[in-house]
Amino acid sequence: MLITLRNTNGETTQDIDVLDSLFNVPMNQALVHQVAVSHMANNRQGNASTKTRGKVAGGGAKPWRQKHTGRARQGSRRAPQWKGGGTVFGPSPRDYSQSIPKKMNRGAIRCLLSQKAKETKLIVLDQLNFENAATKLMAGVLNNLDINSSTLIVTEETDRNIVLSARNIPRVRTIPAQQINVIDLLTHDKLVMTLDAVRKAEGLWALSENVSEEAV
Repeated sequence: MLITLRNTNGETTQDIDVLDSLFNVPMNQALVHQVAVSHMANNRQGNASTKTRGKVAGGGAKPWRQKHTGRARQGSRRAPQWKGGGTVFGPSPRDYSQSIPKKMNRGAIRCLLSQKAKETKLIVLDQLNFENAATKLMAGVLNNLDINSSTLIVTEETDRNIVLSARNIPRVRTIPAQQINVIDLLTHDKLVMTLDAVRKAEGLWALSENVSEEAV
């Protein structure tokens, strides 16, 4: 598959060949949905907690005697109907995490990268290097590329100058190639990758030659 290579000025330099097993894969919405749900579930803290009547302090004696008071019988001031009493069926710390096989996660990433490429929302740059960190430099690059929507910038490795240059721009996020994930691909409209990042992603996420797509 051929993808147009551009520079930071927005000019087309050449067409590069990328792996079909990463950038030309059929969409599997069920797979992408399941992996996305697992990612969001794994991000849930699950630390909300309430006390049942057995955990609330106090309430050792009956509020009043059982009979002949004209009032309803009560066994403890820490019963749920009393102020300061325990909570019935309240939340307690729990683990929401879901385990997703690596093959499914990789398959979902391939689907989304292919979708970005098919919808021409993938922009590959020959290089992206800043001598100094400056928001103005990153804003200029995005303007040259005619990008005015949420953007995910992927570099080969974490580049401090690029991270600092992009962090103050709304709806722009930078990550290294090894941290590409389903949530970031879904929540950002444009995907900007350096050529080195594309090659590293091919080594990380593309199908090996001896594995068929039907097996994933």
